[in-house]
Amino acid sequence: MTRSAATGDARADAMIPAVRLEHVVKRFGGEAARGRGAGTAEGAADSSAVVAVDDVSLEIGDGEFFSMLGPSGSGKTTTLRLIAGFESPTSGRVWLHGEDVTTRPPFERDVNTVFQDYALFPHMSVGDNVGYGLVIRKVPRAERLRRAGDALAMVRLSGYERRKPSQLSGGQRQRVALARALVNRPRVLLLDEPLGALDLKLREEMQLELKAIQQEVGITFIYVTHDQEEALTMSDRLAVFNRGRIEQLGSPAEIYERPATRFVAGFVGHSNLISGEAARTILGADGTFTVRPEKIHIRAPEAEPGPDEVGAAGHVREVVYLGPDTRYLVSLEAGPELVVTEQNLATSSMEALAAKGRAVQLTWKRQHNLPVAEG
Repeated sequence: MTRSAATGDARADAMIPAVRLEHVVKRFGGEAARGRGAGTAEGAADSSAVVAVDDVSLEIGDGEFFSMLGPSGSGKTTTLRLIAGFESPTSGRVWLHGEDVTTRPPFERDVNTVFQDYALFPHMSVGDNVGYGLVIRKVPRAERLRRAGDALAMVRLSGYERRKPSQLSGGQRQRVALARALVNRPRVLLLDEPLGALDLKLREEMQLELKAIQQEVGITFIYVTHDQEEALTMSDRLAVFNRGRIEQLGSPAEIYERPATRFVAGFVGHSNLISGEAARTILGADGTFTVRPEKIHIRAPEAEPGPDEVGAAGHVREVVYLGPDTRYLVSLEAGPELVVTEQNLATSSMEALAAKGRAVQLTWKRQHNLPVAEG
């Protein structure tokens, strides 16, 4: 093969997504009735099926850190299980690196999964836990020890091989579970709320660690979470799930700055929605619009908005002091209540709390009024 041909093949491989879902549907319950004919008693029973994943099509690039974000019951975990092979789609196809794996069992897919509960063997040492998958694959002992040691070094746990899981902190056990998943060198790593059991400070630290590890190993990470900050912090792209469908797909900045639907605006971070008569009065437009709390400024009641700004009069109903920030709930004369967030760059807690009950003028740039669909 010539160099140009090899280069062409490499480029072609790079164009193939790590994961591709084609119109995937997953129903639970009622399957036995399917195919017996519509309009019959048996066929009618199929209406009791729960649609967990509803016609999801998606491509995830090789080497991408991709998050599936959504509330409980939105379909994100079921979608992950369909990729892993733990569930079979009712209809649609699942592709991994250009190969149709829809009917393949989990052990025939080049993926590994990290779960929230870690699923470590308590009677085994850390080294044996990490190397367990290699034992199953009958990898020679010397290579098994070397690869387990490399995996532990990757998650900053060198020297922990002889310890038992009970001797580790929650964050360390999570790293062992990650090392065990990485030791088999999968092309895709699936992570199902792996940080959910950790406290806030450790969870924030592990978010940065996971991103650094993913960049180091260069494989595709697909991460399921209901935590918006987690998804925004770590992801190259994310899909926001709701009722079994993807409401919006894009980069963290795109999702946050330009939410496509009412649901996305409300679920990803705090957001203010203005619609109906309030939208006509304040914005001079029909429809539903969102503006983020940090885009709004609190002014004196007599302040006039600039030529490129929107203004709305109201009074501060409540003040929530959060340390570095303060959240103000402002009831507008035009009807709705808006949330405003300001950094406490030069404001003490007493000064912030004293704003309760004051008349104010809210202003924000017109460009920050974002129209959203009703989804």
